[in-house]
Amino acid sequence: MRSVEVEYRSGTAGPGEAYDRIRDFARYPELVDAVREVTVRPGPPGGPVESDWEVDFRNGVLAWSEEDVFDDGRLTIAFTQTDGDFEEFHGRWEVRAHGTGCLVRFTAEFDFGLPSLAGIIDPVAERVLCENIRLILDALLGPAPGEAAGAGGRVGRAA
Repeated sequence: MRSVEVEYRSGTAGPGEAYDRIRDFARYPELVDAVREVTVRPGPPGGPVESDWEVDFRNGVLAWSEEDVFDDGRLTIAFTQTDGDFEEFHGRWEVRAHGTGCLVRFTAEFDFGLPSLAGIIDPVAERVLCENIRLILDALLGPAPGEAAGAGGRVGRAA
């Protein structure tokens, strides 16, 4: 299983504002060309939300459905794939105060279930996922003061 982590600092949005922007998944196709479509299906009040995603990947499209659990008090979003192209895909968004702005942490684990191709596909998927998360956060929150677009975050990973 492959793990990714993106930490992103913004001096232009407070934690509550950043969380509200991040949770608006339906806007993501407007922000990043690689995100083709996101359809959000609200669940019962206070319950999980279902979302369907289509994202460009290499010469094709990755598609999956996920359950999203929003914790407005803790400013977190947990997601788990319920159907789709990954064998397994789950993760979490966390937002917290940082200086005059906020720190956003995105973590995810994924597995395509193709051991013979993992050495080829997994590193590409990791890079694309991290790049797209950073582009989305640049568009939603803007870079930290004094930093160029794309510099507001730090990407880390663990195999």
